[in-house]
Amino acid sequence: MTEYAIIVAGGKGLRFGSDLPKQFIMLKNRPVLMHAIKAFNDYNADCKVLVCLPQDHISFWNTLCKEHQFDIAHKLVFGGETRFHSVKNGLDAINESDGLVAIHDGVRPLIRPTLISTLFQEAEKYNAAVPCITLADSIRKIERNHSIAVDRSLYRAIQTPQCFNLRLLKQAYQKPYSNLFTDDASVFEMLGHNIHLVEGDKRNIKITTVEDLKIAETFIL
Repeated sequence: MTEYAIIVAGGKGLRFGSDLPKQFIMLKNRPVLMHAIKAFNDYNADCKVLVCLPQDHISFWNTLCKEHQFDIAHKLVFGGETRFHSVKNGLDAINESDGLVAIHDGVRPLIRPTLISTLFQEAEKYNAAVPCITLADSIRKIERNHSIAVDRSLYRAIQTPQCFNLRLLKQAYQKPYSNLFTDDASVFEMLGHNIHLVEGDKRNIKITTVEDLKIAETFIL
């Protein structure tokens, strides 16, 4: 079955305190986004990678690829107004309907090929496979002007890549945008599909702050 990866990289870097978008920040020897792309290539060189970037970032990205001699094949797709629209543009750029597709954050550079493999395998069985991790901290629910303790064992933190049956995900993305869509799983779920959870990886962090970058540097060889 043909496998695709849509890597969404539309961040502005605001929380990072930098004019340079987070996906272009250097992580050891190359930009963060290149590490994410390489992980899918390491998993399977035949996996077809699409990268969604804002139109005004594409020229800069091409320059970075030349500077770093980054030659892993990937197709560039214009990003949209929101993450939802960027993913939809990526799906529309895939001409086929049969296959599996992984949707991944471009600022999660530490995703391991072994987890990618597991997610694709589980998505083939269940139509949707989403990585999650258990919560280590106590959590509280905010209600108006007070908070309530809740059972953290009932909750999971969700990661990417989120993998799906390509045909079904394309159908899901025909729905109009809603601010209730927090990720791809929530879009898929709105059509009545179940979400199969898979144990994620605590080191598969999302780079949003300088501290996150420092943590990621300890894992990059």
